[in-house]
Amino acid sequence: MLANIIRIGTRGSPLALAQAHEVRARLMASTGRPETAFAVVVIRTSGDRIQDRPLAEAGGKGLFTKEIEDTLLAREIDLAVHSMKDMPTALPAGLDIAAFLPREDVRDAFVSLKARNLGEMGRGAVIGTSSLRRAAQVARARPDLKIVPFRGNVGTRLQKLADGVADATLLAVAGLNRLGEAARITSAIETDVMLPAVAQGAIGIEIRSDDGKTRRLVHALNDAATALTVAAERAFLGRLEGSCRTPIAGLARLIDGAVHFRGQILTPDGREAYETARQGRPEEALKLAEAAADELLARAGPRFFDAASGKVGI
Repeated sequence: MLANIIRIGTRGSPLALAQAHEVRARLMASTGRPETAFAVVVIRTSGDRIQDRPLAEAGGKGLFTKEIEDTLLAREIDLAVHSMKDMPTALPAGLDIAAFLPREDVRDAFVSLKARNLGEMGRGAVIGTSSLRRAAQVARARPDLKIVPFRGNVGTRLQKLADGVADATLLAVAGLNRLGEAARITSAIETDVMLPAVAQGAIGIEIRSDDGKTRRLVHALNDAATALTVAAERAFLGRLEGSCRTPIAGLARLIDGAVHFRGQILTPDGREAYETARQGRPEEALKLAEAAADELLARAGPRFFDAASGKVGI
């Protein structure tokens, strides 16, 4: 680390910066070091640059992480802060997720100036979202609504809503909370109504595998429950070989000492969906999530993901 300054890599969106600043504040508290001992390094990613088409068409989740990970591997930063739902299931060789912050609210937020919830939207109303998973779930619940692409950071999407581009949008409750924008939430959608994205609400800290000094530094920040549940969800996603072109939802929770897992796969138009649930001991978390994925693959059939991946229009 140059001159003992710990360099924290992040995207430059307001939400990404809020997350990086939270990591910095926690490191300051755990180490007793001043703010000047940490430098937040903003790295522009392909996902930030590409705004004219859905991410599924541009290359998927890695668009928000590749440049940051390249910078980490080049030793130009010491650690990277990520929204875990943006992370591909396979990390580049030489990198590890070394710590997770305590997980925020996992739910999706319904945001509208015209309706109190999804059920109150009128026929033909417009809902904007950049998420294939949310679009598929909305299409399944309300096939009468019109779904339009909504790219941009949280502030941009909220402004589009104010400008009347859409009647409602869906965002992560966690992101709005971290931005101090919780008042914008019209209603939070319970997870039994809309299962969230894998790792939604979780912040991960990525380091070089051989950097023992940084590993020891960030270990103090690690929340074991979040690490366990996110690992299970990512195992589910990895078993399904999911990407931004496939609507997949998954959530693991620790309840009374047991892991409770739910998973869902959908076609992009929402017409076909499969869901399952598992529970077991914490040490079985990865296996039960993978078993859930295997069940859904068997029920959906071998051509399900081929068909789903070929439909990227929503």
